[in-house]
Amino acid sequence: MAKLPVDKMRELERRFGEIEARMSEGPAADVYVKLASEYSELQPVVKTIREYEKAQAEAADLEAILSDKTMDRDMRELAEAELPELSERIEALEKDMQILLLPKDAADEKSAILEIRAGTGGSEAALFAGDLFRMYERFASGKGWKVEVLSASEGEAGGFKEIIATISGRGVFSKLKFESGVHRVQRVPETEAGGRIHTSAATVAVLPEAEDIDIEIRPEDIRIDTMRASGAGGQHVNTTDSAVRITHLPTGLIVTSSEKSQHQNRAKAMQVLRSRLYDIERQKADSERSADRKSQVGSGDRSERIRTYNFPQGRVTDHRINLTLYKLDRMIEGDIDELVDALIADYQAGQLAQLGEQR
Repeated sequence: MAKLPVDKMRELERRFGEIEARMSEGPAADVYVKLASEYSELQPVVKTIREYEKAQAEAADLEAILSDKTMDRDMRELAEAELPELSERIEALEKDMQILLLPKDAADEKSAILEIRAGTGGSEAALFAGDLFRMYERFASGKGWKVEVLSASEGEAGGFKEIIATISGRGVFSKLKFESGVHRVQRVPETEAGGRIHTSAATVAVLPEAEDIDIEIRPEDIRIDTMRASGAGGQHVNTTDSAVRITHLPTGLIVTSSEKSQHQNRAKAMQVLRSRLYDIERQKADSERSADRKSQVGSGDRSERIRTYNFPQGRVTDHRINLTLYKLDRMIEGDIDELVDALIADYQAGQLAQLGEQR
């Protein structure tokens, strides 16, 4: 295990004490909100640091008793019995600390934009894209997050050819960022008389929701076109030119939104465009930082097949971490915590291994 950064631990404790003192002075509301946010982030870290320091002090006391030949025999036997359990606790706290002190992804606490697109498989792919959206929607609901659809193109037999939504809440991106990639489904379609298993796919992209301070979009870099909004089957939703298409000229990115309000459409399209541009910047920075990024679970390569949902066998397999769970029915209903936690744990293990190599 990599050695704990003692200097960093001391600095975090000092900063935590400083924030506590400033909050107790009754600062202005906006300052208090910022301090409270930092306080809540540091609290679990400092709590673990203090538990670790207390356990280490207790272990030092027990070892002093054991090395003192004049100490009462019963006291020494008691110390000898307590030390192994305390050593296990210290080791567990060290592991917790390693994870808590890992470099943070600046986007982890952000809300996210979820994009799901049907791939190969025609109508079955669109139905599967709909299943995936409902899975994430139910998962989000269980976390108390808010889901808002920005745009959707429905499939002919149901589901979605494409759906884009915001998932708002604290830490959304940290939980869902490893969902980006190609999701494959194997099942027997309802229209299949022979009972043959069909394979289809959908692509998922999870982007951190960007704010104005994260990415600047210059007015001269975009072209905004308005067009008539269409409903299912090409029917016109209204008679006004309300749909908006924004083209980002430097990158060629195109975003559309076709709700009833042109003002809302422009805002929603800009929201998606900003997040896509922010994602491009993050991917570029990450690629430069880590040449072996492709080998990590968080590579975010959206052409990579990451997961298979096999309905006849009731199993879900994540190919990046070779994890298979036989509870597809529960997972498709939004119970994906076990899979999400396993992906995060695998990513953290990779980060810890890298830190160990650097030291």
